[in-house]
Order: sequence, then C-alpha cells, then structure tokens
Amino acid sequence: MSLAPRAVLVHRTTEYEELVARHGTHGQAAFFLSSRGRDIEEVAERHRRTRRALAEVTAAIPLTWRQSRVERADLDRFLFAPEDVVVVVGQDGLVANVAKYLAGQPVVGIDADPGRNAGVLVRHRPSDAPVLLPGALAAGTGTTELTMVEAVADDTQRLLALNEIYLGAAGHQTARYRLGLDDDGGAVEAQASSGVLVGTGTGATGWIRSVWQERGGGRTDGDLRLPSPTEQRLVWFVREAWPSPATGTSLVAGELAAGRRLTLTVESERLIAFGDGIETDAVELTWGQRVRVGVCEERLRLVG
Repeated sequence: MSLAPRAVLVHRTTEYEELVARHGTHGQAAFFLSSRGRDIEEVAERHRRTRRALAEVTAAIPLTWRQSRVERADLDRFLFAPEDVVVVVGQDGLVANVAKYLAGQPVVGIDADPGRNAGVLVRHRPSDAPVLLPGALAAGTGTTELTMVEAVADDTQRLLALNEIYLGAAGHQTARYRLGLDDDGGAVEAQASSGVLVGTGTGATGWIRSVWQERGGGRTDGDLRLPSPTEQRLVWFVREAWPSPATGTSLVAGELAAGRRLTLTVESERLIAFGDGIETDAVELTWGQRVRVGVCEERLRLVG
C-alpha cells in the first residue's frame, strides 16, 4: 500500500527569533537594536508576517496528507522521502539550501515577505497554497526543471548546488591547484588564485553574475553568455588568478555543456568546496586530491 503524500514545510529562524535567543528578552533585543539606530518593530513585523505565512500554508495542506517541518539548520539531518511535496516558506536562498538534499520531489516556493525577495524561486503567495499543494502531484502540473551543478572528488565525496560551487581556500585566501578540462587533450595549468566558481543559470542572478559583469560580460561581441536556469550548461570563472614563473592565467573562464567536466587537482595543504554560499557544509580536499565539476543529472523540480 502506497503512503499518503507528505508536505514538508521548510523554513528558517527569523531575525527576531535569533535576536531574542541571543539577548534573552524582547526588551533587551530592542535596546540592542536601538543602540545601533534600528527599531525592533520592523524586525518583529517581518517575524509576524513569516509566522502568518507558515500558518496559512499549514492550514492549506490536504487533510489526507501527512506533514512535517524542518528548519534550515537541520536540513542535513532530515530524511526526505519520494512521496514528499517540499514547501519552502521564506526567501529564494532557502530553495537553494534545500535543493541539494532532494531527488526529484516537487518544490513549491512560497514568498513569506513579498516586496523584500526577488521572487525568482519563491514565486507564490501563501494564499496560493490551497490550489498549489493538491496539484503538485497531479499529472500535467507545470514544473520548471532547474539545472544543478555537482562536484565529485576522487574519494567519492559529492557536493550538489543550485546556484554555484566555490572551490578554493577557506577564508578565500590564495589557493594553489592545477586546472584542466576533460576534453582539452589533457592540458592543465598550474594556478594560484582566490578560488574557482562554477555556476548555473539560476546562479547567474547572483555571485556568478557579479563576476561575469566585472569581466565585462555582455558589453562586447564574443563575451561568455550566461545560461538560462533550465539550460544544461554551466559557466566557470577563476577569481584573481596570479601570474608567476610557476603559475599561469590563460585558463580563467569558460563554459561546460552537459557531459563536460572541469578538473581541479589540489596543490595546497587544504582546499574546500562548498555550494550556494554555505561554507559550513563543505567538502574538504587535501594535497593531490582531484575533484571534477560539471552539470548534475539531478534537477530541481520547481512548481509553477
């Protein structure tokens, strides 16, 4: 007998909750903010909007469904099931945070604070939930399949991300490594830089785009074109490559179609790889290890 669907509400601790936890009481938190020229009422109102959104979405879950909640900090310990419908209530970044833990489950993005979020991934309002949730598992429901990026180390460590993967030194200091492309005849270049970024079309609205713009993206013919979120193509950039007698700067940007891989061989005592800006969930790499980065077979299924 198949299990009933389960709605998994993903949320994060609000700024107000963090302030009260740190300072003990509402009054102490208010005093702390006022000493820095801020009003706690603004923070408290955003907290209330988030709580109202969570309550409204919870009330919209079909009665025959099971339900569960998970806070962002607990995502790496939560076990998602095939029958889950993942409902992210919060910011765009929260969808990216949960994406790497999924395996094809539909994701509904609910904007808990309209006007403050870009709404690229949290595309819906809490009032849309009564229609969105029952239809999320129905045949023919419109979903957008977003490309993801993966890094696989030679010791089988694997990291997935929706926006981008960073490879470099912890603290973004100088990283030493050898960089090459799988289909480049085995040619590699020794480099010293502040790290390598490999990003998707979804990530092209954030960190990857800022690097692309710094390189003059879109202003001259022949510039590297950023991918769309659903395109199975990645772009990569080396940050601040340093030329020296032992290190080069000729291999600093490019694209990766599906099936192509960028290979980095570590020549530092310790490098890390992390995805979507979450440095606390990093893959650690040591001298001589090799990591390959490319388009991930898994895709994020975003409803609507």
